[in-house]
Amino acid sequence: MENKTEIAFFDVETTVPTRPGQGYAILEFGAILVCPKKLEELRSYSTLVRPSNPKLISSLSVRCNGIIPEAVVSAPSFADIAGTVYDLLHGRIWAGHNIVRFDCVRIREAFAEIRRTAPEPKGTIDTLALLTQKFGRRAGNMKMASLATYFGLGNQTHRSLDDVKLNIEVLKYCATVLFLESSLPDTFPENHWVSPNAITRSRNGKSPALNKDSPSSSSHIKSTPALSPKNDRAEEKPSVFSPLTSSTVEKVPYSVASNMAHLDTFDMVALGHEMNAASLQPDVTMEENPTPQPPEMPSTVTVPESFSNSLGFLEPDEVSLPSIRALHVPFFRGSQRIKLFYEGAIFQLCCPRLRIRFGMSKKFSDHAGRPRLSFVVDASPSLCKVLDRCDSIVQKVYADSGCSSDWRCVVTRKKGYVNYPTVRLHIPTVVNGDVAQYATDMYQEEPSGTTQKLIFSKFDATELDTFFKPGTFVDSYLSLDPYDYQQRSGIRLVATKLIIHNE
Repeated sequence: MENKTEIAFFDVETTVPTRPGQGYAILEFGAILVCPKKLEELRSYSTLVRPSNPKLISSLSVRCNGIIPEAVVSAPSFADIAGTVYDLLHGRIWAGHNIVRFDCVRIREAFAEIRRTAPEPKGTIDTLALLTQKFGRRAGNMKMASLATYFGLGNQTHRSLDDVKLNIEVLKYCATVLFLESSLPDTFPENHWVSPNAITRSRNGKSPALNKDSPSSSSHIKSTPALSPKNDRAEEKPSVFSPLTSSTVEKVPYSVASNMAHLDTFDMVALGHEMNAASLQPDVTMEENPTPQPPEMPSTVTVPESFSNSLGFLEPDEVSLPSIRALHVPFFRGSQRIKLFYEGAIFQLCCPRLRIRFGMSKKFSDHAGRPRLSFVVDASPSLCKVLDRCDSIVQKVYADSGCSSDWRCVVTRKKGYVNYPTVRLHIPTVVNGDVAQYATDMYQEEPSGTTQKLIFSKFDATELDTFFKPGTFVDSYLSLDPYDYQQRSGIRLVATKLIIHNE
């Protein structure tokens, strides 16, 4: 491989799949070659790309990036620009925001479609994971739009070359802040930037959330950009992290903190002695049998060095069952817990359009008297296969470690033609001071396709009944948490984000 020293920052804009099994089509490619010593722009390139099937440009796709079918009619096909793209990328360090999970995959797919050899990087810098670890969630989340707003750099346009330029500027600003802080460690303590009121910023820079001092009122809704389970590129869960990764570079250790008071899943600040063992009441399964569940408390997991923090969210149909693994990982004060991994990253699922079978359960409470929230959905055959595989793997690991607890299958099956397999999804809560909050981001999608974030100014579980009615469809982003608690073990499905369809 030729020794090329430039860093290739790049971005692709694509169509948005509107049905299962439909792939992506590249609509625009943009790249900037940067000198790594001076961060000087050496060369730039961008072009619209005509997809092989223009009908793939749906209204949802247009809302995401503004590229309409008429704009690409006279544009070159990807086959026409493949040579230029190859020359720009091959043998160089690749850089971009969430590129490992999205842009790199789309480039390889596009070359495979035209049966040409795809370019290979000398290394990869994914700024989503890099900034998550080094800079943290000071902007509220790690979306490029939020980071740009935080530094006053303007709005993200979701056009390839503009986004690349914005990415480089954000990286410069973050590096400057970190450099200044490292020079005055006594003035800037390790966790000075962690804010319990960290909020998600929309693309217009306005804040959709209320802080903990807001007056109590019923929930209200604020519009946010349209979301899609398949196109949620700027997820707050970063992609595979390799600050400068090639096949010969060793991955760095990565700590994952979950269920923090400000819901900072990838906060790098140590938890210290904040964990309190809470005595919890049991939960119920679909058969209404008491099932003790693991405590909802802060936890720190150290991912093995050969593994990454997160691959992102996978739909069940995308999962190769043999690639699922369960491993013991360091947990708290020398203890261990089991985590599920997929291809070297923490395993997470995205399940579109799950039908709610039973609405919000508030039958049991935690130690403070707050209801422990969960609801039951119908499980598709593909989801059942994945969860059954996870059950089998985790149960074996527990058995091999000497666990004698009764195993509770994550999929509930009842005999009869009316009852289909179901799973229970949990909505955890976090406490910030005396204020309890839902730890799940919840959105509502209107029939028009507009997606709005649900904002709750207080913890009132009865408010959720109007949203989680039987028969309602919900897109669910799930973490899979194995547990062994009070002589019962299993896997708990925790909803990190829910998109409720208002049909």
